[in-house]
Amino acid sequence: MKEGRIIKALSGFYYVENEEGVFQCRGRGNFRKRKITPLVGDRVTFEAENKTDGYVLDVHERDNELVRPPIANVEQAVLVFSAQEPDFSPQLLDKFLVHAEANEIEPLICLSKIDLLDDETEFSLEDVEKLYREIGYSVLSTSIYVDETIQMLRPYLQERVSVFAGQSGVGKSSLLNALKPELKLETAEISRHLGRGKHTTRHVELIPVENGYVADTPGFSSLDFQGITPETLAVCFPEMEQLSSECRFRQCTHVNEPSCAVKDAVDQGEIASSRYEHYVQFREEIQNQKRRY
Repeated sequence: MKEGRIIKALSGFYYVENEEGVFQCRGRGNFRKRKITPLVGDRVTFEAENKTDGYVLDVHERDNELVRPPIANVEQAVLVFSAQEPDFSPQLLDKFLVHAEANEIEPLICLSKIDLLDDETEFSLEDVEKLYREIGYSVLSTSIYVDETIQMLRPYLQERVSVFAGQSGVGKSSLLNALKPELKLETAEISRHLGRGKHTTRHVELIPVENGYVADTPGFSSLDFQGITPETLAVCFPEMEQLSSECRFRQCTHVNEPSCAVKDAVDQGEIASSRYEHYVQFREEIQNQKRRY
């Protein structure tokens, strides 16, 4: 009996890695009956007489599980957002942060292409960095050059399971190719007409990087608030969650109630109005989603 982590699932086989190497395994026969589907990222118990003939016997309890891409036990989400080309989207960044918080994944905000900023740009790098660092998030600012970005990222990837996520067209596949050139992931140029990139990545695999792993596919490709309720949304905004105990009403929604500590903090500039506006928008989106189903 051995312990390991599934790093790839392909054609009914699970490729499990531990300190002895990678073992090709099949799933145990009763997994289907027990409605268990092993995922890339799962910590498992397996047995194998050799490197090509093993069986996954048990899937250990997961810390988290993403639906798209299907991957388990992610520790960190590297959220790659460009300053320009495509333009920075604070609403989309907050949506990604909500999904990271909901799945108990630590976010790392990576603002790329900052050397494309000029005096006419509405985007203020200093304001964005200050806002998210004050909330408690780690923020990196990097240039258009992939090699520089990689050097800044490497320490954050040490001994962790990370997934890259963020705006389409910001160069996530290019970053992964730079981390592991043999990947040869397909990249797509930005469509000038649409102002956004095309999704190019197809399957999920964990690639060993810096004594940890990086998923070779963008994470959170589904951003429809699955599993997040109007009641739990505020927990995904750390600066609101910290103040919620000071609201007059125990189940305060931070929208219409009087004596709401969160709304008072927004009025006093202690919570960014942009973050609060996104919270209200997301809450509405979740409620509309609920009505549709």
